[in-house]
Amino acid sequence: MPERDIARVVAAMDARLVRMPPERSAQRLFLETYRRTTLAVGAAIADAQFEDPEWVERWDVVFADLYLDALDLDLAGSPDVPRPWRLAFDAPESLPALRHVLLGINAHINYDLPQALLAVISDAEFADPVVVARRARDHERIDGVLSGRVAAEDDELGVVSARSLLDRVLQPLNRLSSKRFLREARQKVWHNTVELQQARVAGAQEYAARLAELEVLSAARIADLLAPGQVLLRLAVAGFGVTLPPAARGASPRTNG
Repeated sequence: MPERDIARVVAAMDARLVRMPPERSAQRLFLETYRRTTLAVGAAIADAQFEDPEWVERWDVVFADLYLDALDLDLAGSPDVPRPWRLAFDAPESLPALRHVLLGINAHINYDLPQALLAVISDAEFADPVVVARRARDHERIDGVLSGRVAAEDDELGVVSARSLLDRVLQPLNRLSSKRFLREARQKVWHNTVELQQARVAGAQEYAARLAELEVLSAARIADLLAPGQVLLRLAVAGFGVTLPPAARGASPRTNG
């Protein structure tokens, strides 16, 4: 079986859009948004915007598959959906379109992205400062791709969701804030990836404990976004990302509390 690439990921997204139940309009909205973003990443790879385009594609595929796996579990009614995604998927359909997209982005970036990075950066590569620096720079370049999509995606959401007068007044601020949140989240994601990698080196039990911490933190941030009010204004205070606290090194096995 050939290795998956971005074209196959987009095809997998298309297949899920076809079979998405009509009552899941919010999940369809996020999937459509993610599909357009994935195509934008693919175009950036083709335009040689990254130092290691093959690595970026592998990473993007792993990243997308984590979301698709969570979506498939939810569509199948499985109890094993990760908590951040469970909260995002179960959000009321009556929420504004922007809120649904932010819930999905938040779950995906905070919980899935560190795992995706870890899956495509080996322990040997983490020990090589030249390789790690190259990976970090390509990680930063993704910001440019995503930031370039903010205005277009905001316009897409405006088509499918009625906006209040306050929403329209805040639109320019919201677009600027979204770009800042992406930068902030990227920095925290890299920190969390390093924390998870150190746990991976320490052993399976340590890694499972740290990943569980990340799941709890990510779910708590989703819960924050579900509270009533202007979500982007609240994010300006609380921030978009989550940060794993430093682990107690040398504790074996790891203890919590």
